Amino acid sequence: MYSREALLDMHSRVHKNLAGLIAHCAKLSPEDAERKLEAFGDATIRLQIHHAIGAEKYWMGVLQGVVDAADTSGDYPDVASLEAFRIEVFQATREFLNSLDEEALNGERRVSTWGGHEADLRPSHVFLRTQTHYYQHQGQVLAACRLLGHPGSGFDFPIR
Repeated sequence: MYSREALLDMHSRVHKNLAGLIAHCAKLSPEDAERKLEAFGDATIRLQIHHAIGAEKYWMGVLQGVVDAADTSGDYPDVASLEAFRIEVFQATREFLNSLDEEALNGERRVSTWGGHEADLRPSHVFLRTQTHYYQHQGQVLAACRLLGHPGSGFDFPIR
């Protein structure tokens, strides 16, 4: 069973890393931020970061009965603009987590997902998946940064 406090703490730590990653990548030239690197899923650094933030927004929406898979990447034309998206999603997720007691956070609920699929999911597990998902893409973004001559470090899950 996960406590709300533990989930909120994890959320703050993950987003601290994400804000740092966005700041690091915002220093890339526009050409490098938009350079297609096919081996990394979403082909550009900007799109990788947008995808990770968008996944949190999507899944937290699913838990609230909203299935919104719209591609909003065009609303964030450069890496620096993604900080506003990160803040928006961070705040919405915190409000959602604060609205649930521990029983609701850890109990299964039937949700609808994209394509009309239904599943019984625990909000705490869905939330944790969105947070670990950030580190998957952060690793890809940092590998791309190294390839572009702009290595970064210090983005592991903060233990302090």
